Amino acid sequence: MGRGVDIGTFARWRIGAACPKLLWQLSTAITLCAAVSAFGGATLGAASVPRVCSEETPLADSRLGRIKTLEDYHPFHPPQNLAEWEGRSEQVRRQMLVALGLWPLPTRTPQKAVVHGLVDRDEYTVERVYLESFPGHFVTGNLYRPKSGPARKPGVLCPHGHWAQGRFYDAGESGLKRELDNGWEKLPCGARYPLQARCVHLARMGCVVFHYDMVGYADSVQIPHRPGMRAEMNTSENWGYFSPQAELHLQNMMGLQTWNSIRVLDWFSSLPDVDAQRIGVTGASGGGTQTFILCAIDPRPLVAFPAVMVSTAMQGGCTCENACYLRIGTSNVEFAALFAPKALGLTCANDWTKEMPTKGFPELQQLYSLFEASDRLHLAAFLDHPHNYNYHSRLVMYRWMNKHLGLGHAEPIDERRFQPLSREEMTVWTEGHPKPPSGPDYERSLLRWITEDSRKQLEALIPRTGELLAEFRRVMGGAMDVMIGRSLPAAAEIEFEPRFDRSLDDFTWVGGIVRQVKYKEEIPVYVFLPRGGRFNGTAILCVTPTGKEALLQSDGTPHEAVIEALQAGCGVVAMDLFGQGESTLDGQPITRNRLDPKRKDYAGYTYGYNHPLFSQRVHDILTVLSAVRSRPEVQRVYLVGLGGAGRWVAGALTQARTAVDRAVVDTQGFRFRNLTAIDDPDFLPGAVKYLDLPGMLALAAPLPILVAGERESDLEVVRTVYQAAGAPKNLVISAASDLDELVAEAFTFLGIK
Repeated sequence: MGRGVDIGTFARWRIGAACPKLLWQLSTAITLCAAVSAFGGATLGAASVPRVCSEETPLADSRLGRIKTLEDYHPFHPPQNLAEWEGRSEQVRRQMLVALGLWPLPTRTPQKAVVHGLVDRDEYTVERVYLESFPGHFVTGNLYRPKSGPARKPGVLCPHGHWAQGRFYDAGESGLKRELDNGWEKLPCGARYPLQARCVHLARMGCVVFHYDMVGYADSVQIPHRPGMRAEMNTSENWGYFSPQAELHLQNMMGLQTWNSIRVLDWFSSLPDVDAQRIGVTGASGGGTQTFILCAIDPRPLVAFPAVMVSTAMQGGCTCENACYLRIGTSNVEFAALFAPKALGLTCANDWTKEMPTKGFPELQQLYSLFEASDRLHLAAFLDHPHNYNYHSRLVMYRWMNKHLGLGHAEPIDERRFQPLSREEMTVWTEGHPKPPSGPDYERSLLRWITEDSRKQLEALIPRTGELLAEFRRVMGGAMDVMIGRSLPAAAEIEFEPRFDRSLDDFTWVGGIVRQVKYKEEIPVYVFLPRGGRFNGTAILCVTPTGKEALLQSDGTPHEAVIEALQAGCGVVAMDLFGQGESTLDGQPITRNRLDPKRKDYAGYTYGYNHPLFSQRVHDILTVLSAVRSRPEVQRVYLVGLGGAGRWVAGALTQARTAVDRAVVDTQGFRFRNLTAIDDPDFLPGAVKYLDLPGMLALAAPLPILVAGERESDLEVVRTVYQAAGAPKNLVISAASDLDELVAEAFTFLGIK
């Protein structure tokens, strides 16, 4: 048995350095404890169920405020040293890959590239290209090749962004006049065809250039660019993009475009006339997003030039620039920073990037200075120009590519007149090269292939031996790290503030707030402790579907199971997870996830910047667990989730398996795959992809765990992983038919007599 501890010791919970205000609060609580004890302990009725929060001491939880959106301020906090950056950059890259549905990367299938329709322009040629990024899914574009120069030439990828018709963009006569009259363009051909101008002059400088389409633009005809949520695509099978099932598998348009870029880079770098060690990427606006995303996660590009996109302000307004989890705790500036110390050129204009010279770029400079690579970072500000990739911006880019791709041209570099390509000369689909299948049925077939490929990869990771367990945890655990979004917090981040203290017979009941100081979050808790020094060092943390008051009977006294645990010498802690009990703004339980009020039709606009409610509730469990685990008098911690609350406990165990001694997980058969709405309170993007709830439970191995509400046949993956971990007997599957039977079985499992 553990050493005894009375309530005076326990009421002094304060993790971290004590402050004068909190010492006063603790002193008050202890005085209250003595006063209550003098009355010999009151008998509580239903009307006197004590509350932790009041008008004088309301809940002060940052999560009750407005949610974050793409239009908010998104600063980048540079590291203090390179060692810190090494860990942070790895974490952010993994977050990006998980968010984009690329963790692990899909299977690289044959690309079957077709190059045809050569157009000769004296100094360079232009060809039409289509290749498969997934089987039957085509990336389309034009390949510009210099007609002279060395056998292997530098290459530049050019994603285009949200210009009308993309690669086919024609500003028309009015656009031509506007650009020339304002001095934003020098030549009529560049004013009318600015996207072609970029490619032509890079080719004239000696670069092989591939100008390729965003999904749904120009020749990319198989899926519309932003079809949005469609009722007919929201099905449990054969779903389409933007549906709840697509999000539960982390299938999004941004991920599709990013995979297109990766496969383009695979093909492009293998061309016999391209020097794979000297590849640059440049695009503006949405093409700028594609540029810094590709360059952040793929090590092959040498030079990046994302124009008019990187900023601490608006992060990208299109569905193709947003994905669940992508920017929680990070931003476009940090994504661009992941390219350090390689050559990163930027432009800003009189748009959302206008504050970049003072907000964002100085922080990038601090990072590059740590690498002693300040000469490889540049920002050109054109604050009297609108959103653009015009002549002046292109000249900056040409100089940047010239310097860092080693092109060797004398400066200044300028554009010359060129003969624009007609749409007929650019399009890849001709009579001899007909358009591929498109439409809803095609979209469903693509997602079926992606789903099946992912399933095969993840099932292949399920370890049959201990040697394979580490890789399973790396991939599955790495994904859960992103989806849950937090690990067990450090003790220094947690404090406890008692709010009331009552004595009942031979135990004491404390109510208070466990506070996550770093994130300004508060969790109301009840703490029940045996009196008279009978605490045996075992703390039982109880999670229920409705909160801490579920541990009370109708007359307001603790449930008999709580009394039984106290009589055995255990302490019991119950909590209101966010949205339960007192952890709400109006006293009403939170029953739906809040969505971005301006953009409710796509999950990525909300969960790309905010943790889902499921994750927030797991955070609360982790916070309380850290508070309890940190107490020196606590020797054992048992985590118990009853009445279906086991789903949140399972999430917590993915992050804190080693901080728990035993766990009871009552799932009531919950599965994420059964959710049909993106605002469901348990909606967790990616959960189905990563083997649903059994995948979470498998990550608990080898922790002794009692699982209830499940059939043995539904937990095969869990059983297999426990076997690989050398602890098959630590997984116990309950056959209890009701809650009372389960509680009795749980007491036996936990060793409570």
